[in-house]
Amino acid sequence: MSRIRIGLDAMGGDYAPAEAIHGAFLATQQSEFANVDIVLIGEIAIINENLASLGITHSFEVVDAPDTIGMSEHPTKAVSQKRNSSIMVGLKMLMEGKLDGFASAGNTGAMMVGSLYTVKTIDGIFRPAISTILPRPSGKHGLMLDVGANSDVKPEMLVQFANIGTIYAKSIMGIENPTVGLLSIGEEKEKGNILTQATYPLLEEDRYINFVGNVEGRDLFTDKSDVVVCDGYTGNVVLKACEGMFYNLMKRGVEDEYLSQFNFENYGGSPILGVNKPVIIGHGISKAKTFVNMIKLTQDVIVSGLIDSIKAQL
Repeated sequence: MSRIRIGLDAMGGDYAPAEAIHGAFLATQQSEFANVDIVLIGEIAIINENLASLGITHSFEVVDAPDTIGMSEHPTKAVSQKRNSSIMVGLKMLMEGKLDGFASAGNTGAMMVGSLYTVKTIDGIFRPAISTILPRPSGKHGLMLDVGANSDVKPEMLVQFANIGTIYAKSIMGIENPTVGLLSIGEEKEKGNILTQATYPLLEEDRYINFVGNVEGRDLFTDKSDVVVCDGYTGNVVLKACEGMFYNLMKRGVEDEYLSQFNFENYGGSPILGVNKPVIIGHGISKAKTFVNMIKLTQDVIVSGLIDSIKAQL
């Protein structure tokens, strides 16, 4: 098997570049990444300075990207004006086949917009989506999408999310025949808003998914459905509410095995589902451990052939 080249945005995230570089180094020390070459992308002088200060002697390939897109910058404006940023250089390398995957904990909007401009969406995809893991007390994990990429959607887009989520659950999560639920305010077919009422019959008719009907907020952390689809506005509210509850309980000293599964560090990030190449978005407050898991997720997406599976089904 040929070696895998993963580009890592060394300048992305609130604690970059130190935590990104430290995470990349920790990954090189693990046997599961023996076939992976990590390419650090960012301002060479700053990267080398951090490598020295961290006492890291591993010889990384470093690609110079003198510009950095800040976390609060306007995505479209930043992407168009900062073509030499670490995000845009990484995405360009991915588009040109110089990388097999690219990961960043930088500006999420810039990653989305940059991906649309460079690697572009898979033919037939209306809009890409971002997903999140739903921990269940049973030990299983569910998947919810979209969680922020698309605030306003049409029924046909939710159907695509259901198909993409099904493929992701099979390829990455190892679920043989994933069930799909539509997030709504009641189990009955007639419940919900105009969007969910119009989407329900389309999901019923789709022979490529295992649709089980509406799921409510209380069902998200049960085994009622493996994949939950919703618009990005609703999904993001759910995601941030869970994050807030997790951090509040941690501050109160609550320790629980199930609660720890809500720690985003354990998952690394989320692929942009629906673009032509493996692009992974990480949390802005990622630390070294998170970057290791981000690299692991990127490797899994590459090895599983997730992108090709989505293309084939569409």
